[in-house]
Amino acid sequence: MLISSICLALMSAMAKVLAESLPTIEIVFFRNFIGICIVLLTFFKSPLKQTGGKPLLLFFRAFIGLIAMLSFFYNIANISLADAVTYSRMSPIFTAIFAMWFLKEKIGGRGWLAILLGFSGMFMVMNPDGMVFEKSHIFGILNAVCAALAFTSIRELRKYYDTRVIVLSFMGIGSIVPLASMLLSINYHSEFFDFMMGEFVLPNTFQWILIGGIGFTASVGQIYMTKAYGVTRAGIVGATGYSVIIFSLIIGLILGDDFPSYLGIIGILAIISGGILIAKEKK
Repeated sequence: MLISSICLALMSAMAKVLAESLPTIEIVFFRNFIGICIVLLTFFKSPLKQTGGKPLLLFFRAFIGLIAMLSFFYNIANISLADAVTYSRMSPIFTAIFAMWFLKEKIGGRGWLAILLGFSGMFMVMNPDGMVFEKSHIFGILNAVCAALAFTSIRELRKYYDTRVIVLSFMGIGSIVPLASMLLSINYHSEFFDFMMGEFVLPNTFQWILIGGIGFTASVGQIYMTKAYGVTRAGIVGATGYSVIIFSLIIGLILGDDFPSYLGIIGILAIISGGILIAKEKK
């Protein structure tokens, strides 16, 4: 799981470097397009095993997952790497809440403590000036909420679809929508939708290397995460997964990010603690 965390931190770092010269929507397009190629190769290895029958839920998971990814990559480009990743790691907290609402799962005392720690930590990371939140705060919460909705829907979709179909539908929407958005951006611009708009910029050699690196590290990270869940208890894997925040903090400092404030550090630790408690709740 540590290898997975390192890969995901490196992927985020390369995306941050790319965001200095390429629009977020283009990075998301390449991230998903490379993923499609990798998933399609697995179809030759083993046939699909599924019953289907939930196309609307499949589309919902794909669309809400795209919003989560756009929000995440937007924050990577505009705030510190550690803060962007920390927001994304709030998703297990929201997943527990949505699972209670939609899947009727019960939350024990430890789970409620985890939720309290998670939300307290989130507001510490925000460090808001009064009640005025910055745009990055909104996208951080949007990233966590949408990712949690996507994860919750996957738990239902896995009863009907092969995992590869779920992933492929997400990456398909995640490629088509950004491509259409880049074409629209040639003649139309909107500050409100700037997180999902931008004209295509032809990458140079170094940028192509980074794009390939994003696809490679994302795939390797996913593979090792899957292996970890297969050989180790879910609670241990989930808790270890929060090491990605530490790796992102270190890499972010190397890239020039400011060191978090004392309140921010406490908030990060609170979110990590809440996430570990949630992971232990599910073991």
